[in-house]
Amino acid sequence: MGTEWVAVGLSRDLPAGVAMPASWQGRELAVWRSASGKLSAWNDRCPHRGMRLSHGFVRGETLACIYHGWVYGTSGSCSHIPAHPDLVPPATIKAETFLCVEVGGVIWVGAAAATDSPPEFTGFAPVRSVATTASAAELAATSGLALTKGTLAGTIAAGPVCLILSPSHSKTGVHALAAAGVDPVAVSRWLDGVVRRAEERVPA
Repeated sequence: MGTEWVAVGLSRDLPAGVAMPASWQGRELAVWRSASGKLSAWNDRCPHRGMRLSHGFVRGETLACIYHGWVYGTSGSCSHIPAHPDLVPPATIKAETFLCVEVGGVIWVGAAAATDSPPEFTGFAPVRSVATTASAAELAATSGLALTKGTLAGTIAAGPVCLILSPSHSKTGVHALAAAGVDPVAVSRWLDGVVRRAEERVPA
């Protein structure tokens, strides 16, 4: 059985030096990009006192917790404790890590031991991401697109589109892609209508 890959955002929405919250199979994550561009996805809790690491600060190739400033490298291991600057942190102080890759401008998260690759939508380019309270079924009903394995795909007036859905506790992330040559502005406007009708439970 393959890895359950979850799209957590678009590459362009996570520049270097930024951390953001995300979720994978009900797990809360901190996804961040180092100064060199390396992506990391961790359990969104500092091993010290449980503060959200997605609130932390990216400095170079490290992420520092906002609470007591404990610093973690891209491997997830603690590299510095400000209150004990001469201490070499034990190897056991480490954030739980997940595999985080980007394909075609989409950021995907999977299990740390994953050996397969996330799906690739060849010929499609990212348009934008939105979050909605509507379910996948409601989005399918209002978009008129076919729902297959968490993805809505089909052709609208502007051209071929694909919506990658990422359900979480109370929201559904929608990552819109459009085929080459399709007007992204038209797709974005269409998506706004789909989400609005889905939230109002108005079928297409």
